Amino acid sequence: MKRNLRIVSAAAAALLAVAPVAASAVSVNADAVQSATQLGTVPALSNGDTVNVKPNVSLNTSAYEGVKANISVSFSATVNGTTAVSNFKPGASEISLWKVEKDKVTQVTDLQKVTSSNAGATYQVKMTNVGLNFGSQNANKKITLTFPEGDGFKLASNNSFTNSRTIQLDKNGTVTLNEVVLHATAKDFANPAVVNWYNTATNSVVSTGNIELFAGSDAGKMNVAQVTSAALKKYHASNYGTAANQESSTISYSNNLVEALKAAGVEVKDNWFVAPKSFTFNMTATANNNDASKTLAVTVSVPNGKDMTVPSQSKTIMHNAFYYDKNGKRVGSDKVTRYNSATVAMNTTTINGKAYYEVIESGKATGKFINAANIDGTKRTLKHNAYVYKSSKKRANKVVLKKGDTVVTYGGTYTFKNGKQYYKIYNNTEKTYVKASNF
Repeated sequence: MKRNLRIVSAAAAALLAVAPVAASAVSVNADAVQSATQLGTVPALSNGDTVNVKPNVSLNTSAYEGVKANISVSFSATVNGTTAVSNFKPGASEISLWKVEKDKVTQVTDLQKVTSSNAGATYQVKMTNVGLNFGSQNANKKITLTFPEGDGFKLASNNSFTNSRTIQLDKNGTVTLNEVVLHATAKDFANPAVVNWYNTATNSVVSTGNIELFAGSDAGKMNVAQVTSAALKKYHASNYGTAANQESSTISYSNNLVEALKAAGVEVKDNWFVAPKSFTFNMTATANNNDASKTLAVTVSVPNGKDMTVPSQSKTIMHNAFYYDKNGKRVGSDKVTRYNSATVAMNTTTINGKAYYEVIESGKATGKFINAANIDGTKRTLKHNAYVYKSSKKRANKVVLKKGDTVVTYGGTYTFKNGKQYYKIYNNTEKTYVKASNF
């Protein structure tokens, strides 16, 4: 049975930070190969031939004896829209693979020895005499070439290894790197065993999790590590079928606890926070041999936690109402239509001299506001006697509102078919309007 193993580079792209460089297409030297596909010296190709692959390092292995792995490696550097892909000079550039084990780094000369059993192992890929071509339009320009931490390069001029250095391009806008080192992790994509989360006590697969913790006596504070440790004690992951106590690969764990707390309005400082009564975050387990992963949503209950629920009330919207932000600017096109209810804060907030109610959802402030005039209305004094209308031609009743009376109007004016503007009055769903010219 054939097995495929891929090593994916942790530094697929090298980043550049430089003075402005014009964005344009980048030409490639006719005798350069953009990516290399074997160990040792890059072979000579016909003039103008190039090999283009995705920016990664890959190995394909076989279970059959005598079949060698195939390696493919490249990287790119981009600045202001101009991208240069690594160029390997046939007959001069060399590619070598090194296995990293603790403090020991051993060269791999036989690709038959890189099999699925090496999945999850860390490797270095070393490249010599690698070029980057930014085009003649960038001739003699100085750039700062920066590789991700752990990776790096040497220049022939000083032969010192670094991950960042300011260099000057030549008259053709190119530079040759004496040596480039990228780190990679072996991946076994041919055996995509599914990752599952397990309840450690019951050995059963779970799709969600929950834990109970108590906040400390120090102002109800809790530490991020305390939460994640408790979650990983109760739940763990495996990609070895249904046996929760075995793994076909090392599992790496990550979580979004800090981000989830901040999104819920909980301040996190130096990994400490005042614990709310309940919060939810995600833990993600990833198999290092093939990147299969699974996320578990964990709800944390804190009996002595702080009640983060914002006091709220239900209010009837008397006039179609849009949402606004804390600066009084409209948010999107969504609105609450008249005569429907909305859950809002107990008190209004003044924004640019106007009163607004903040919208509350699931006990939390949303940062969205509704103009209070659409809910509580605005008191206005009549300058003339006024009738109450239900349409431009018909009165709603026989009531005559007197000059000097105070009347509550809701929201802005409506323009009727006669072209005149009216305010809605009375806190009800009936059609009761007064001409705006009467105020």
